Amino acid sequence: MRISASSYSNTAPLVWSFLYGRNRGKVEVILDNAPSRSAELLAQGRVDAALVPVIAYQTIENARLVPDVCVGAKERVRSVCLVTKGVDLADVRSVSLDTSSQSSAVLTKIIFREFLGFEPEWKNAEPNLNAMLSDADCALLIGDPALVLSEPPAIARGLTIRTFDLAALWHDYTGFGFIFAMWMTSHEKIGIDFLSARDEGLEHLDEIIANYTTNIKVSSDEMMTYLSQDISYSPDGSMMKGMELFFELAAKQSLIAESKPLLMSERPA
Repeated sequence: MRISASSYSNTAPLVWSFLYGRNRGKVEVILDNAPSRSAELLAQGRVDAALVPVIAYQTIENARLVPDVCVGAKERVRSVCLVTKGVDLADVRSVSLDTSSQSSAVLTKIIFREFLGFEPEWKNAEPNLNAMLSDADCALLIGDPALVLSEPPAIARGLTIRTFDLAALWHDYTGFGFIFAMWMTSHEKIGIDFLSARDEGLEHLDEIIANYTTNIKVSSDEMMTYLSQDISYSPDGSMMKGMELFFELAAKQSLIAESKPLLMSERPA
């Protein structure tokens, strides 16, 4: 069987078991920097399961959510943020959207349209902060590039910037947590225990962190806090309600055709 996921640090605990642990060799793992690429592979039927931005559930035919496992946040996420050149979001007139994740782009549009009450000009861009801010007032960054900027005040190549955590904004306006990605499959039942794989990955956070801190330039302590406290790999009731509301608002804002009900795959025996 083949599975796909992004290679961001926040997905590492979910795939560690398949690369190095008890599930090594049991499935073929395809890693890519862009979560949206995993959604494409699943939609094309080229993988049996993929860790996919949740908004893709609404667009991939016959997609089912794998229960109990996610990449989400109860209050803040740190690695999905809006970045401005020091101004408040109310003063933003254009936004460069990181094309790597569909869910974060849709969430950004909902925040501006539904909660801030206006719509800026949208521009799609590769995740390069300086280039994004040279072309717009605000930039959406996700994953490890955003994690480096998560603690204000941040400075990027001499430019003082202001960051806004997307999960924190969502929680402030709705009171709910947020789910950014879940395993999805087109099978009614898939013979992969993603729950136990997650648990094994979380038992090896020290090894995972050692693989990322040099490249990301975030301290080991910060990475441990991020992976063990900021990111939630188990969806609770607030996060599930948040996902349903997210789908409802996306449909209301015509960002998806409709909000289809949640359909889960069966848990493995």
